[in-house]
Amino acid sequence: MIADDTPVLLTDKKCEHLVAVSDDEFHTGYGTIKLCKLREKEFGDTISTHLNHEYIIQRPRAPDFFKHCKRTGVPLMPKDIGIILAYTGLGGGDSVLDAGTGSGILAIYLGNVAKRVITYEKNEEFVRVARKNIETAGMKNVEVMHGDIIPEMANLNEKFDVITLDMMDADQVVPHVRAVLNPGGYLVTYSPFFEQTKKIRTAIDHGKFSSVRTIECMEREIKFERRGTRPSTRVGHTGFITIARL
Repeated sequence: MIADDTPVLLTDKKCEHLVAVSDDEFHTGYGTIKLCKLREKEFGDTISTHLNHEYIIQRPRAPDFFKHCKRTGVPLMPKDIGIILAYTGLGGGDSVLDAGTGSGILAIYLGNVAKRVITYEKNEEFVRVARKNIETAGMKNVEVMHGDIIPEMANLNEKFDVITLDMMDADQVVPHVRAVLNPGGYLVTYSPFFEQTKKIRTAIDHGKFSSVRTIECMEREIKFERRGTRPSTRVGHTGFITIARL
């Protein structure tokens, strides 16, 4: 039995839909689904539209929310998020402070691993979208705050194991990080431009962090075509990730 409001991914060979268990009807190109019938199902079962088109019922994971959640801009890509998770060693007992929430995609990935995530966003519309996305993902351990991270840091009465910054003025935040980062914790910044990254590195150097490194992760999808197999010609640059340990 799948409980009310639980996010559900409906898939077939051609498409997929992210829905939630409710009394609503969901309209697809292959007919209408009564979402209340999901209460009688388990993940892995199938459900049919009124035209008898079948969908497989799957439990959505973070990459599914990346694809289907509403966006307010360009979110961090999964390849870059993977770098953050791997190089910080984020664990189930960790708390994370994030700034530059955007649509909340990074916060969803972080919340899947960490014990608790607090994320700050200046733009009120972005806050609204992020809160809705995080609610859709069923994340109870992620809190979206509306505000500027720099003055808000002075009001925080706790320290964090990982701090992530996806914002144009991240270099202005770096000098304030030490007060809220646990010893041995990690600061991670994401920036699309060399100039911004250089400012961040300068700020980190002044903060006397250790084990500082900046990474660019390039990704090439392999295409399997009738003519042959080759890497995609799509450009793989998205941004630069700087990781520093206190």
